[in-house]
Amino acid sequence: MTPAPHDDARSDGRYGRAVFRPDQEGEGARIDFGALAYDDITMARLRALGVGPGWHCLDVGAGTGTVARRLLDEAGVANVLAVDRDPRFLTRRPGLDVLEADVTAPDFDPGRFRLVHARFVLMHLPEHDRVITALTELVAPGGVLVLSDAVDLTSDRTPGTPYTAVMRAMWQGLRDTIGTDVSWVPSYPHLLRGAGLVPVAAEIHVPPLLTGSPISRFWADTWERSRAAMLATGLVDEAGIDKAIGYLDSDECAALSGGMLTAWGRKPESRPA
Repeated sequence: MTPAPHDDARSDGRYGRAVFRPDQEGEGARIDFGALAYDDITMARLRALGVGPGWHCLDVGAGTGTVARRLLDEAGVANVLAVDRDPRFLTRRPGLDVLEADVTAPDFDPGRFRLVHARFVLMHLPEHDRVITALTELVAPGGVLVLSDAVDLTSDRTPGTPYTAVMRAMWQGLRDTIGTDVSWVPSYPHLLRGAGLVPVAAEIHVPPLLTGSPISRFWADTWERSRAAMLATGLVDEAGIDKAIGYLDSDECAALSGGMLTAWGRKPESRPA
């Protein structure tokens, strides 16, 4: 893998600019490794919530469009609007529309949808309560809001390994550089209930770290691209990052990946006046 340029952390402090730039070679592949690790879980949950024929869906931060396409091809939904601040990895097709937009903009209002879905988006954004409220307003009565984000499973009692050291440096570096904050993600059910959705529920999926697996390759690529941000924390050096990448690809690896928490809530049906 080619290390990320070490001036990344000094550019505009937003996801996709300070780090994880879409124009950087291989960024689409990195996103797809994450999709390979999580799409089946996401689709199983959406299907269990009843997503299917006739549904109009909004996919926020759609990335390379894997969920949007599977909603059409497997769930048979009526249509999907895939939204991303940089939609270069998205391709229009029958039933799939693409919108370049920033979900945090005050005038973001693409309509009402039976499903509003966002995965690995809100953890990178400020004003979490306001964004959740705004997304809730886009859900049609009887529809569902489904949010997925990362949860950090390292703790003070987690054994010290190359993986643990780099994961801690990554979370700190991303928080310092682009404001990524996963500490509030376990509050999702409470926040969704506070936004007026009922009932709400949540689950966590932790993909296994296996040699050559999509999630292992995702983390290795992610560390390369956030290398400058991690080094700036002083928690790890170049050798430590390289050692952790090698550790992921060895039989010595004995660790938990960061988990994906998915929370959902349903907007009550409108009652006749």
